[in-house]
Amino acid sequence: MIHSSVTYECKADSKGRITIPSGLKCLLDKELERGFVLKPSVFNRCIELYPQGEWQEIMEKLRTKLNLFSKQHLDYLRKFTAGVKEVEVDAAARFLIPKSLVEYAHIDKEVVLVPLINFIEIWDKEAFEAQNNSIDEVTFMQMTEKIMGEDGRE
Repeated sequence: MIHSSVTYECKADSKGRITIPSGLKCLLDKELERGFVLKPSVFNRCIELYPQGEWQEIMEKLRTKLNLFSKQHLDYLRKFTAGVKEVEVDAAARFLIPKSLVEYAHIDKEVVLVPLINFIEIWDKEAFEAQNNSIDEVTFMQMTEKIMGEDGRE
């Protein structure tokens, strides 16, 4: 699990490599040796970075929910895992985002890493700012009240 509320800005080089910022590297210390899984986000034009252990939990949850003799379930699983790539972090704390995922998320040079409890979103900086600014203050207050008010109970 990733416990951080800090958003990190960094750069992607011309090959799509990102160096994990030192603050985030400390949080991921135990995960660095096991590697990570990258996947296109279902909801946004960004990439999700999962520590291997978190990804295995998601796969186990899917295994218990899906019927592999159901075409709809197989179609879902295929679509959900399309574009998934395993990545390793090198000694310089860098990992390579495959070209297909760089193109999917429209990553240029400026990148924002957003830790979200058990995974990290990787955004092109301009896309992140546009997405973040697309939620106005009133809507955000309403969302906060609905989700956080009374411990999320409606």
